[in-house]
Amino acid sequence: MVILNFTFTGSPRQMHEYAQDAMTYVRSYGRPDLFITFTCNLAWSEMKELSHGQTSTDRHDLFARVFRQKQQKLIYVLTKMDVFGEARCWMYSIERQKRGLPHSHNLIWLKEKNPFHPI
Repeated sequence: MVILNFTFTGSPRQMHEYAQDAMTYVRSYGRPDLFITFTCNLAWSEMKELSHGQTSTDRHDLFARVFRQKQQKLIYVLTKMDVFGEARCWMYSIERQKRGLPHSHNLIWLKEKNPFHPI
């Protein structure tokens, strides 16, 4: 029997740790105002340049790196450029799809409540 540390990426203990962190945010700030799913797209120009006929499973390291850069840019735009308003806090989780492509779930809490947010 092997027990993985919570720092091992993708382990059940790490997922439990993330869930506990999310519940702490909800307890402190209420429900998130925005829930955004961001998916890797093979049609991105960067992906086409990297692939050269290879699939996402052949060069998962390069696809993951491009996705991470785009994810960081998304978080920067949403939190620093105040697209939906000033962000109080945020968190995200990156997972792999069955095809091997990454996608993320982003939770964002805003300082001012969004007028389009259902109550």
